[in-house]
Amino acid sequence: MQLVETPYLLEEKEKLVSKVIQFDQHHVMNIQLRTGEEIKEHDAKEYVLIVVRKGKVLFTVEGVEQLVTTGNILHMNPFEKHALKAVEDSDIIVIKIS
Repeated sequence: MQLVETPYLLEEKEKLVSKVIQFDQHHVMNIQLRTGEEIKEHDAKEYVLIVVRKGKVLFTVEGVEQLVTTGNILHMNPFEKHALKAVEDSDIIVIKIS
């Protein structure tokens, strides 16, 4: 067992993107964005699950906009082009699964 801390740091700095843990074919990242901050379009070679722990994030996946909140999880297939923009200060967990 391992407990991994992901402290909320937006009071101290702007946009935060950090690797939290990696094991086997799984990568977990933490992204923290202030309202209006964006991450430009990119893709991942893995399956991706997005869990918003705080806030609201507008994802554009292959040209389709989807609002992701604390009440849902976004799943993306490998190589789907996506971008994101924080609608509110947001704390996001990204899980990449090969």
